[in-house]
Amino acid sequence: MKHTIAVLVNNKPGVLAKVAGLFARRGYNIDSLVVNATIDGNYPDPQGDKYSRMTIVVDDENDPRIMDQIEKQLNKLIDVVHLSDHTQTQIVRRELALIKIHATPEQRSEVFTVCQVFRALIVDIGEGAITVEVAGAPDKIDALVDVLRPYGIVELVRTGRVVLARGERMT
Repeated sequence: MKHTIAVLVNNKPGVLAKVAGLFARRGYNIDSLVVNATIDGNYPDPQGDKYSRMTIVVDDENDPRIMDQIEKQLNKLIDVVHLSDHTQTQIVRRELALIKIHATPEQRSEVFTVCQVFRALIVDIGEGAITVEVAGAPDKIDALVDVLRPYGIVELVRTGRVVLARGERMT
């Protein structure tokens, strides 16, 4: 099962290394990690640089109990302000991907049609390549990658998952 954890931390050097180290010591690979300065409603910071939010996605296929231990250890870190496990909650989740594919001039109209279906944007057109930008749920991005694969993917870069709890609930 994939676990999605949001961790509000003090925005200081070394915090990311401490958090990632906890996962490494337990033998967990981080599937996705997004870190950015943020403003949290419970901890207002008008300049937006006092706190960072880490969104971490891991697979607990080894032993789900270890995930509980990691969460408890994260909460003990001095720089961790708040932790939310979004694994069982309703969330809005999004990723962004840039996909560069081989495309001859004859194939461009096909690629444009595919992009319209997925609400993806063409952000660059070269002589033999097209770069596509898509944002959405991870499943949507996976599906677009599968459809574009036959054209020949030259490069693919993907952000990690970002999430917010649905409704009025704070993350």
